[in-house]
Amino acid sequence: FVVFSVSQSTMLVVGAIYYMLFTGVPGTATYYATIMTIYTWVAKGAWFALGYPYDFIVTPVWIPSAMLLDLTYWATRRNKHAAIIIGGTLVGLSLPIFNMINLLLVRDPLEMAFKYPRPTLPPYMTPIEPQVGKFYNSPVALGSGAGAVLSVPIAALGAKLNTWTYR
Repeated sequence: FVVFSVSQSTMLVVGAIYYMLFTGVPGTATYYATIMTIYTWVAKGAWFALGYPYDFIVTPVWIPSAMLLDLTYWATRRNKHAAIIIGGTLVGLSLPIFNMINLLLVRDPLEMAFKYPRPTLPPYMTPIEPQVGKFYNSPVALGSGAGAVLSVPIAALGAKLNTWTYR
C-alpha cells in the first residue's frame, strides 16, 4: 500500500502541476486526473476482457486530490510556490486516504495472482497456500506520510519542467 500511495501521488502531482502551470488555469489538474482515470478504466476493461475478475485491477482515485491541487492554486492567487508546497502536501496526504476505501473493496491481489497464475510459470515456482493476507503490512499513515513528503519535491519537478526561469 505504501508503494502504491507514493507512486500514485507522485505520478499525479508531477503531471497535474505541470499542466496546471503550463495553462495557468485552476481546474487543469482535475481535468488531467479525469483523463488519467478514464485511461485506467480502459485498461481495467482490457484486463476484464482477458478473463480476469473485474476487481483484479485497482482504479486509483485521483480526481479529489487533483481538485485540492487546483483549489490551492486558485486560493493562493495562482502562486506557483504555494501550489508546490501546499498543493503537493495535500495531494500526498489525501490520495492514500481516498484510495484506502478503494483498496479495502478490492480482492486480495495475492489471492488473485495465485488463482490466475501466468501460464509460463515453472512448476517449482508455483506457490502453495500463501499466508499473506490483504491487510498485511499496509498502513495508510505511512503511505500518507511518505506521499506527502515526496509529493512536494516531485511537484517542484513538475513545475520546473514547465519553465527554466522559475519565478
